[in-house]
Amino acid sequence: MSPPEKYIPALSYDRLTPLFDPLLRWSLRELELKRRLIVQAQIESGQRVLDLGCGTATLTILIKQTHPAAEVFGLDGDCKILGIAEAKVAKADVTIALDHGLAYELPYPDRSFDRVVSSLVIHHLTTENKRRAFNEIYRVLRPGGELHVLDFGRPHNLYTSIVSPLIRRLEEAADNVQGLLPEMMREAGFDQVEVTRRFTTIFGTLALYRAWRPA
Repeated sequence: MSPPEKYIPALSYDRLTPLFDPLLRWSLRELELKRRLIVQAQIESGQRVLDLGCGTATLTILIKQTHPAAEVFGLDGDCKILGIAEAKVAKADVTIALDHGLAYELPYPDRSFDRVVSSLVIHHLTTENKRRAFNEIYRVLRPGGELHVLDFGRPHNLYTSIVSPLIRRLEEAADNVQGLLPEMMREAGFDQVEVTRRFTTIFGTLALYRAWRPA
C-alpha cells in the first residue's frame, strides 16, 4: 500500500489556521480580489457553484450574498478550517452546503456544476495533483460550464520578478510562477483558457484565470 499523500493545510501548518483570515485580509487585498473573481464568473440565477478549497468560506459566503438565487457549495480538505467556515456561514445566515473532500478526488457526480471557482488553493497542490484536480473539475462541470481561479501566476513586473524566487519555494507554487497552469487546464480538456488580469501583491503576482468546458 502506498503511503498517504501529504495534505498541506492553510498557511502550511495546522497550528497557523486561526491566522488564515487576518493574514489574507492584511496582505492580499482579499475582499477586493475575491469580488473581482465573482464578477468574472458571471454567475446566473439557479446555477450550481462550487467553491473549491473554500477554506473559512469567505469567498463562498460572498458568492451566496451576491447571487442569493444560486446554489452554492464549498469543499475543503481541512476539517478544522471547515469548522471555522460553518460558524461563519451560520453567522452570515446564508444557505451553503459545506463538504469535506480533496480537489483531486471530488465527491460529486459528473456534470454537477455550472461554475467552479477557486481562490489561492491550486498552489497548495503538487504538480501531479494539479493535473488531477483540473481533470476532476472538468468532470464535474456541465458542458458550457466555466472554471475561474485566483492564484499565483507568472511575474509581470520588476517587483514580482524579484520576489518570484521566494514564491517558487512557497508550498508547490513553482508551476504557478512558471506560468504552467493554463497549459495544465488545456491538457484536462478546457478551451478558451486565459489569464484575464494580474495583480501585484507583497508575495508576487496573483492572476485571474478563466477556462471553459466545451459544450
